[in-house]
Amino acid sequence: MKKILKFALTSAAACAMLSTAALAEVESQDPIKLTLHDWSGQLINTQIMGAILEEAGYNIEFVQADYIAQFAGLKDGDLTLAMEIWATTGQEALDEAVATGNVVNAGETGLQAIEEWWYPLYMKERCPGLPDWQALKACSAEFATAETAPKGRYVGGPVTWGGFDDERVEALGLDFEVVHAGTDAALFAELESAYQREAPVILWVYVPHWAPAKYDGEFVEFPPYSAECYADPSVGVNPDMAYDCGKPRGPIWKAAWAGMEDKWPGAYAAVQAYTLTNAEMSAMVGAVDLDGKSIEDVVDAWMNDNEARWSAWIN
Repeated sequence: MKKILKFALTSAAACAMLSTAALAEVESQDPIKLTLHDWSGQLINTQIMGAILEEAGYNIEFVQADYIAQFAGLKDGDLTLAMEIWATTGQEALDEAVATGNVVNAGETGLQAIEEWWYPLYMKERCPGLPDWQALKACSAEFATAETAPKGRYVGGPVTWGGFDDERVEALGLDFEVVHAGTDAALFAELESAYQREAPVILWVYVPHWAPAKYDGEFVEFPPYSAECYADPSVGVNPDMAYDCGKPRGPIWKAAWAGMEDKWPGAYAAVQAYTLTNAEMSAMVGAVDLDGKSIEDVVDAWMNDNEARWSAWIN
Protein backbone atom coordinates (compact mmCIF):
# COMPACT_ATOMS: atom_id res chain seq x y z
CA MET A 1 0.00 0.00 0.00
CA LYS A 2 1.94 3.02 1.21
CA LYS A 3 4.18 3.53 -1.78
CA ILE A 4 7.15 5.73 -1.04
CA LEU A 5 7.26 8.69 -3.38
CA LYS A 6 10.43 8.73 -5.44
CA PHE A 7 9.93 12.26 -6.58
CA ALA A 8 10.97 15.28 -4.51
CA LEU A 9 10.79 18.85 -5.67
CA THR A 10 13.98 20.80 -5.07
CA SER A 11 13.72 24.48 -4.39
CA ALA A 12 15.50 25.19 -7.64
CA ALA A 13 12.98 23.17 -9.61
CA ALA A 14 10.10 24.81 -7.79
CA CYS A 15 11.46 28.26 -8.53
CA ALA A 16 11.70 27.39 -12.21
CA MET A 17 8.01 26.55 -12.24
CA LEU A 18 6.91 29.83 -10.70
CA SER A 19 6.59 33.13 -12.51
CA THR A 20 8.48 36.19 -11.33
CA ALA A 21 5.16 37.88 -10.65
CA ALA A 22 3.96 35.02 -8.48
CA LEU A 23 7.17 34.98 -6.46
CA ALA A 24 6.89 38.69 -5.89
CA GLU A 25 3.54 38.21 -4.20
CA VAL A 26 4.65 35.74 -1.53
CA GLU A 27 6.17 36.79 1.77
CA SER A 28 9.39 34.78 1.37
CA GLN A 29 10.99 32.87 -1.48
CA ASP A 30 12.62 30.44 0.94
CA PRO A 31 11.28 26.91 0.46
CA ILE A 32 8.44 25.64 2.59
CA LYS A 33 9.55 22.12 3.49
CA LEU A 34 6.78 19.52 3.71
CA THR A 35 7.50 16.06 5.12
CA LEU A 36 6.86 12.82 3.23
CA HIS A 37 6.38 9.46 4.97
CA ASP A 38 5.74 5.91 3.83
CA TRP A 39 2.02 5.56 3.18
CA SER A 40 -0.02 6.62 0.19
CA GLY A 41 -2.58 8.71 2.06
CA GLN A 42 0.10 10.90 3.62
CA LEU A 43 1.86 11.32 0.29
CA ILE A 44 -1.41 12.30 -1.38
CA ASN A 45 -2.35 14.69 1.42
CA THR A 46 1.05 16.35 1.41
CA GLN A 47 1.31 16.66 -2.36
CA ILE A 48 -2.14 18.23 -2.60
CA MET A 49 -1.12 20.80 0.00
CA GLY A 50 2.14 21.40 -1.84
CA ALA A 51 0.33 21.84 -5.15
CA ILE A 52 -2.05 24.37 -3.60
CA LEU A 53 0.84 26.37 -2.13
CA GLU A 54 2.62 26.29 -5.50
CA GLU A 55 -0.52 27.70 -7.12
CA ALA A 56 -0.28 30.57 -4.62
CA GLY A 57 3.32 31.19 -5.71
CA TYR A 58 5.22 29.60 -2.86
CA ASN A 59 8.46 27.70 -3.25
CA ILE A 60 7.89 24.11 -2.10
CA GLU A 61 10.31 21.35 -1.16
CA PHE A 62 9.35 17.80 -0.15
CA VAL A 63 11.58 16.05 2.39
CA GLN A 64 11.47 12.35 3.29
CA ALA A 65 11.20 12.07 7.07
CA ASP A 66 10.44 9.58 9.82
CA TYR A 67 6.94 9.92 11.28
CA ILE A 68 7.98 10.55 14.89
CA ALA A 69 11.55 11.76 14.37
CA GLN A 70 10.26 14.58 12.13
CA PHE A 71 9.36 16.60 15.21
CA ALA A 72 13.05 17.37 15.81
CA GLY A 73 13.17 19.07 12.42
CA LEU A 74 9.88 20.88 12.99
CA LYS A 75 11.13 22.22 16.31
CA ASP A 76 14.26 23.79 14.86
CA GLY A 77 12.71 24.97 11.58
CA ASP A 78 14.62 22.58 9.33
CA LEU A 79 11.18 21.23 8.41
CA THR A 80 8.14 23.44 7.99
CA LEU A 81 4.99 21.36 7.79
CA ALA A 82 3.73 17.85 8.53
CA MET A 83 0.32 17.11 7.06
CA GLU A 84 -0.62 13.96 8.98
CA ILE A 85 -0.19 13.57 12.72
CA TRP A 86 -2.65 10.90 13.77
CA ALA A 87 -4.29 11.33 17.17
CA THR A 88 -4.16 7.53 17.35
CA THR A 89 -0.36 7.25 17.33
CA GLY A 90 1.19 10.72 17.21
CA GLN A 91 -0.77 12.74 19.77
CA GLU A 92 1.81 12.42 22.53
CA ALA A 93 4.67 13.46 20.24
CA LEU A 94 2.61 16.37 18.90
CA ASP A 95 1.63 17.58 22.36
CA GLU A 96 5.24 17.41 23.55
CA ALA A 97 6.45 19.37 20.52
CA VAL A 98 3.73 22.02 20.91
CA ALA A 99 4.64 22.39 24.61
CA THR A 100 8.16 23.49 23.60
CA GLY A 101 6.70 26.52 21.82
CA ASN A 102 8.57 25.64 18.64
CA VAL A 103 5.76 23.68 16.95
CA VAL A 104 2.10 24.59 16.51
CA ASN A 105 -0.95 22.46 15.93
CA ALA A 106 -2.25 23.90 12.65
CA GLY A 107 -5.68 22.30 13.00
CA GLU A 108 -7.53 19.25 11.76
CA THR A 109 -7.18 17.87 8.25
CA GLY A 110 -10.84 16.86 8.36
CA LEU A 111 -9.81 13.19 8.45
CA GLN A 112 -10.92 11.10 11.42
CA ALA A 113 -8.58 8.28 12.39
CA ILE A 114 -9.08 4.76 13.65
CA GLU A 115 -6.05 2.49 14.10
CA GLU A 116 -6.63 -0.80 15.84
CA TRP A 117 -6.31 -4.58 15.73
CA TRP A 118 -8.51 -5.95 12.93
CA TYR A 119 -9.49 -9.44 11.81
CA PRO A 120 -11.44 -10.89 8.84
CA LEU A 121 -14.94 -12.09 9.67
CA TYR A 122 -13.99 -15.70 8.95
CA MET A 123 -11.76 -15.56 12.05
CA LYS A 124 -14.79 -14.72 14.19
CA GLU A 125 -16.12 -18.22 13.52
CA ARG A 126 -12.87 -19.67 14.89
CA CYS A 127 -12.76 -17.32 17.87
CA PRO A 128 -16.27 -17.00 19.34
CA GLY A 129 -16.71 -13.91 21.46
CA LEU A 130 -14.99 -11.48 19.14
CA PRO A 131 -14.89 -8.51 18.82
CA ASP A 132 -14.54 -8.48 22.64
CA TRP A 133 -10.79 -8.52 23.28
CA GLN A 134 -11.13 -11.08 26.05
CA ALA A 135 -12.03 -13.70 23.43
CA LEU A 136 -8.42 -13.47 22.28
CA LYS A 137 -7.28 -14.94 25.58
CA ALA A 138 -9.16 -18.16 24.92
CA CYS A 139 -8.37 -18.56 21.24
CA SER A 140 -4.93 -17.08 20.65
CA ALA A 141 -3.85 -20.39 19.13
CA GLU A 142 -6.34 -19.86 16.30
CA PHE A 143 -4.15 -16.98 15.15
CA ALA A 144 -0.90 -18.94 15.40
CA THR A 145 1.46 -19.59 12.50
CA ALA A 146 4.27 -22.09 12.23
CA GLU A 147 6.68 -19.39 13.33
CA THR A 148 4.75 -18.29 16.43
CA ALA A 149 2.90 -21.42 17.60
CA PRO A 150 1.57 -21.97 20.18
CA LYS A 151 1.28 -18.17 20.44
CA GLY A 152 -0.99 -16.24 18.14
CA ARG A 153 0.60 -13.82 15.71
CA TYR A 154 -0.38 -10.17 15.52
CA VAL A 155 1.02 -8.27 12.53
CA GLY A 156 1.76 -4.72 13.62
CA GLY A 157 2.70 -1.74 11.52
CA PRO A 158 6.29 -0.63 10.94
CA VAL A 159 7.99 0.11 14.26
CA THR A 160 8.29 3.80 13.33
CA TRP A 161 4.50 4.14 13.59
CA GLY A 162 4.49 3.64 17.36
CA GLY A 163 1.17 2.37 18.68
CA PHE A 164 2.37 0.43 21.78
CA ASP A 165 1.21 -2.96 20.53
CA ASP A 166 4.01 -4.85 22.28
CA GLU A 167 3.14 -3.11 25.54
CA ARG A 168 -0.58 -3.78 25.02
CA VAL A 169 -0.02 -7.50 24.55
CA GLU A 170 1.97 -7.70 27.78
CA ALA A 171 -0.36 -5.49 29.81
CA LEU A 172 -3.48 -7.39 28.77
CA GLY A 173 -1.90 -10.81 29.16
CA LEU A 174 -2.47 -11.83 25.55
CA ASP A 175 -0.64 -14.91 24.34
CA PHE A 176 0.42 -13.22 21.11
CA GLU A 177 3.71 -12.47 19.45
CA VAL A 178 3.86 -9.06 17.79
CA VAL A 179 5.52 -9.21 14.37
CA HIS A 180 6.10 -5.79 12.84
CA ALA A 181 5.69 -5.42 9.10
CA GLY A 182 8.65 -3.69 7.53
CA THR A 183 6.50 -1.43 5.35
CA ASP A 184 2.90 -0.47 4.87
CA ALA A 185 2.89 -2.38 1.60
CA ALA A 186 4.07 -5.53 3.38
CA LEU A 187 1.35 -5.12 6.01
CA PHE A 188 -1.47 -5.15 3.47
CA ALA A 189 0.17 -7.78 1.31
CA GLU A 190 -0.03 -9.96 4.42
CA LEU A 191 -3.75 -9.24 4.69
CA GLU A 192 -4.39 -9.94 1.00
CA SER A 193 -2.52 -13.24 1.11
CA ALA A 194 -4.26 -14.47 4.27
CA TYR A 195 -7.70 -13.33 3.15
CA GLN A 196 -7.52 -15.17 -0.15
CA ARG A 197 -6.63 -18.41 1.66
CA GLU A 198 -8.81 -17.76 4.73
CA ALA A 199 -5.64 -18.22 6.72
CA PRO A 200 -5.35 -16.98 10.31
CA VAL A 201 -4.55 -13.29 10.54
CA ILE A 202 -5.05 -10.37 12.88
CA LEU A 203 -3.26 -7.13 12.13
CA TRP A 204 -3.08 -3.37 12.30
CA VAL A 205 -5.66 -1.74 10.02
CA TYR A 206 -6.48 1.94 9.90
CA VAL A 207 -9.09 4.35 8.61
CA PRO A 208 -9.19 6.26 6.29
CA HIS A 209 -8.10 3.38 4.07
CA TRP A 210 -9.51 1.10 1.40
CA ALA A 211 -9.00 -2.17 3.32
CA PRO A 212 -12.14 -2.04 5.53
CA ALA A 213 -14.21 -1.45 2.40
CA LYS A 214 -12.59 -4.21 0.38
CA TYR A 215 -12.49 -6.89 3.08
CA ASP A 216 -15.20 -8.02 5.52
CA GLY A 217 -13.87 -7.71 9.03
CA GLU A 218 -14.06 -5.97 12.39
CA PHE A 219 -11.89 -4.05 14.80
CA VAL A 220 -11.18 -5.65 18.17
CA GLU A 221 -12.96 -3.88 21.03
CA PHE A 222 -10.35 -3.31 23.71
CA PRO A 223 -11.01 -1.49 27.01
CA PRO A 224 -11.67 2.16 26.07
CA TYR A 225 -8.63 4.37 25.67
CA SER A 226 -7.85 7.10 28.16
CA ALA A 227 -4.77 9.24 28.59
CA GLU A 228 -4.50 7.88 32.12
CA CYS A 229 -4.44 4.30 30.81
CA TYR A 230 -1.31 5.13 28.84
CA ALA A 231 0.34 7.19 31.58
CA ASP A 232 -0.64 5.57 34.89
CA PRO A 233 -0.18 1.82 35.46
CA SER A 234 -2.77 1.84 38.25
CA VAL A 235 -5.51 2.86 35.80
CA GLY A 236 -7.20 0.15 33.75
CA VAL A 237 -7.77 -3.58 33.91
CA ASN A 238 -4.15 -4.32 34.87
CA PRO A 239 -3.23 -2.36 38.00
CA ASP A 240 0.48 -2.90 37.41
CA MET A 241 0.96 -1.89 33.77
CA ALA A 242 0.10 0.95 31.42
CA TYR A 243 -1.27 0.51 27.88
CA ASP A 244 -3.92 -1.96 29.07
CA CYS A 245 -6.53 -0.42 26.76
CA GLY A 246 -7.22 0.24 23.10
CA LYS A 247 -5.70 2.93 20.95
CA PRO A 248 -7.10 6.45 20.91
CA ARG A 249 -9.30 7.63 18.07
CA GLY A 250 -9.59 11.14 16.79
CA PRO A 251 -8.48 13.72 14.24
CA ILE A 252 -5.53 13.67 11.93
CA TRP A 253 -3.75 16.95 12.64
CA LYS A 254 -1.50 19.30 10.71
CA ALA A 255 1.67 20.35 12.56
CA ALA A 256 3.92 23.26 11.63
CA TRP A 257 7.12 24.94 12.68
CA ALA A 258 6.09 27.81 14.95
CA GLY A 259 7.82 30.34 12.69
CA MET A 260 5.75 29.44 9.65
CA GLU A 261 2.90 31.83 10.37
CA ASP A 262 5.23 34.84 10.68
CA LYS A 263 7.41 33.95 7.70
CA TRP A 264 4.67 32.77 5.30
CA PRO A 265 1.34 34.04 6.73
CA GLY A 266 -0.58 33.42 3.51
CA ALA A 267 0.67 29.86 3.27
CA TYR A 268 -0.09 29.20 6.92
CA ALA A 269 -3.66 30.49 6.44
CA ALA A 270 -4.09 28.09 3.51
CA VAL A 271 -2.78 25.19 5.62
CA GLN A 272 -5.28 25.98 8.35
CA ALA A 273 -8.16 26.19 5.84
CA TYR A 274 -7.28 22.91 4.09
CA THR A 275 -9.58 19.93 4.76
CA LEU A 276 -10.42 16.58 3.17
CA THR A 277 -12.96 13.91 4.07
CA ASN A 278 -12.38 10.26 4.93
CA ALA A 279 -14.37 9.26 1.84
CA GLU A 280 -12.17 11.40 -0.43
CA MET A 281 -8.97 10.05 1.04
CA SER A 282 -10.04 6.41 1.00
CA ALA A 283 -11.01 6.73 -2.68
CA MET A 284 -7.69 8.33 -3.61
CA VAL A 285 -5.64 5.76 -1.68
CA GLY A 286 -7.61 3.00 -3.40
CA ALA A 287 -6.90 4.58 -6.78
CA VAL A 288 -3.17 4.38 -6.04
CA ASP A 289 -2.91 1.10 -4.17
CA LEU A 290 -5.57 -0.94 -5.95
CA ASP A 291 -5.92 0.65 -9.38
CA GLY A 292 -2.24 1.37 -9.93
CA LYS A 293 -2.54 5.08 -10.54
CA SER A 294 0.41 7.30 -9.68
CA ILE A 295 0.36 9.70 -6.75
CA GLU A 296 0.92 12.55 -9.18
CA ASP A 297 -2.08 11.61 -11.36
CA VAL A 298 -4.38 11.28 -8.35
CA VAL A 299 -3.24 14.65 -6.99
CA ASP A 300 -3.68 16.30 -10.39
CA ALA A 301 -7.20 14.90 -10.69
CA TRP A 302 -8.15 16.20 -7.25
CA MET A 303 -6.75 19.64 -8.06
CA ASN A 304 -8.68 19.78 -11.35
CA ASP A 305 -11.93 18.61 -9.76
CA ASN A 306 -11.71 20.95 -6.76
CA GLU A 307 -10.32 24.18 -8.17
CA ALA A 308 -13.04 26.40 -6.71
CA ARG A 309 -12.53 24.82 -3.32
CA TRP A 310 -8.76 25.18 -3.03
CA SER A 311 -8.73 28.58 -4.74
CA ALA A 312 -10.79 29.91 -1.85
CA TRP A 313 -8.10 28.71 0.57
CA ILE A 314 -5.39 30.86 -1.05
CA ASN A 315 -7.42 33.98 -1.82
